[in-house]
Amino acid sequence: MRPKRFLAALLCVTLAAPPAAFAQARAASSAGPAGQSAEPPLVSGPVESYADPLVPSDIAQGVFGVYGGAQSRFSGSSGNSGNSGNSGGNRGANSGANTGWRAPIATQQLPDLGSGGAGTLTPQAERKLGERVMRELRRDPDYLDDWLVRDYLNSVAAKLAAAANALYIGGYRPDFDLFAVRDAQINAFSLPGGFIGVNTGLIVATQTESELASVLGHEMGHVLQRHISRMITTGERSGYAALAGMLFGVLASVLAHSGDLGSAIAIGGQAYAVDNQLRFSRSAEHEADRVGFLLLAGAGYDPYAMTTFFGRLDRAAMSDTGIPAYARTHPLTGERIADMEDRARRAPYRQPHQASEYGFVRARARMLQDRSRSEYADEVSRLRSEIEDRTAPNVAANWYGIAYGQMLLERYDDAARSLASSRDAFAVGAQAEGDPARSSPSLDVLAADIARRAGRDEEAVRLADFAQKRWPQSNAAIDMHIRTLLSLRRFAEAQALAQKETRAQPDQPAWWLYLAQASAGTGDALTRHRALAEKFALEGAWPSAIRQLKDARDMKTIGYYDLATVDARLHEMENRYKEERLDEKS
Repeated sequence: MRPKRFLAALLCVTLAAPPAAFAQARAASSAGPAGQSAEPPLVSGPVESYADPLVPSDIAQGVFGVYGGAQSRFSGSSGNSGNSGNSGGNRGANSGANTGWRAPIATQQLPDLGSGGAGTLTPQAERKLGERVMRELRRDPDYLDDWLVRDYLNSVAAKLAAAANALYIGGYRPDFDLFAVRDAQINAFSLPGGFIGVNTGLIVATQTESELASVLGHEMGHVLQRHISRMITTGERSGYAALAGMLFGVLASVLAHSGDLGSAIAIGGQAYAVDNQLRFSRSAEHEADRVGFLLLAGAGYDPYAMTTFFGRLDRAAMSDTGIPAYARTHPLTGERIADMEDRARRAPYRQPHQASEYGFVRARARMLQDRSRSEYADEVSRLRSEIEDRTAPNVAANWYGIAYGQMLLERYDDAARSLASSRDAFAVGAQAEGDPARSSPSLDVLAADIARRAGRDEEAVRLADFAQKRWPQSNAAIDMHIRTLLSLRRFAEAQALAQKETRAQPDQPAWWLYLAQASAGTGDALTRHRALAEKFALEGAWPSAIRQLKDARDMKTIGYYDLATVDARLHEMENRYKEERLDEKS
């Protein structure tokens, strides 16, 4: 990506703000004993609650039974949480109910970094900071606003987050929001507030869904343990020299395209010889590894995937091909890899079920990394060669990637035939697994997209409607249905559907844009102004948002209740605009 310089300035200004700007109210915390923090610990709830955790419905059944037991198979600890400094643990005395897989995270030998809620940056302020960073990232041409990829990444994150809830991991519960970045480098990065970016290069480099989940679990570990907030807090305690180092680290990371803001803070500290920041960074990576491992196994993924993928990155770092970006921003020490191998070796192996969407999204990511027609054609040739040479790990996914590339090349008839080949190969695999009726959002959405771009209007709207009915929770299917209706100038239907989505997900700018476009087609000027105002507000374009609401307020045909609603929203936006301007000036 090539983030704007304003992003670096925004981050530096925000981090340089005085502690009071983000401080939590301390009145309630004064009730605890002297010298102890009353902030919520990393683990909440009684220890006994780990004996039989409530397993969410979207986690593979039997996972906790397989990994459970009185004897520890992961941490190797003897149940003495006070001995957390010994990373090896007592492997000969693994008794006690609290030493097993379902023991609290505090007994899983995590590095002692303090309470996850101990930072002065509150979860609310952290989320607000993350949202402001995301405004800038969404403007970058390398930000991929592709719903099929986003839906899939967030479905994996939802399984990992459900495991975190079941295991009481983390001091707070952020709303994770994952997005893709057009970048061939193997990397992922976490931002404040639960936003996680995933390079297309990372998706393509993984060989299984479990490998991808292992990296996402690691990044979610950084978020759940609030490492960015705690690094900032450490900088405040260490004085302005450390804080200055962190600010320069953030600035250098953003402008130099390193991708990981959390590591950038630590790297900045190293540049200014702040040794405790270096130690904190290593401890944070170690903690994120172990939290990620717990999430990975708890969500039903292959526990060996983390050591397999990170080991492959480590070998690549030692080869002549150069160090992968992920290995640079998340240094893979021998100790870390050995710890992951030890934990995976003691975990009973189970064959995880891999979602069919993984292969399709991986093939789609291969095409999305390209930018020109010649690159699309080259990728199509590579995908076809893999099928012919019988080296394709997933033939249906390769045909899907070919179909997607041919659509981008405007070879719509070829794309339709390749998609049919993908469906045939997928059906063979589904029958082999005893599920002949199985399908995929990627297949159905691409079918509608090909018909829409080819100008086959009636077929396109039929396929889009079918995709949404079959996959009612798929944002990609909803998006395709609305876009198809707009292409066919069926504005009233598009307006009704877009209005429903703005109520369900008011934080998504795309739904507001579609509502504005559909309302313009129906002649509903009031709804158009209000929808554009909400879209601009989500993008941080406050003057434009305010202008739209003023235009709506000045309409001669506006009714009394609509006028009151517009006035109230206008007042809110003007106050938010003033607050952000004051933040930037301070």
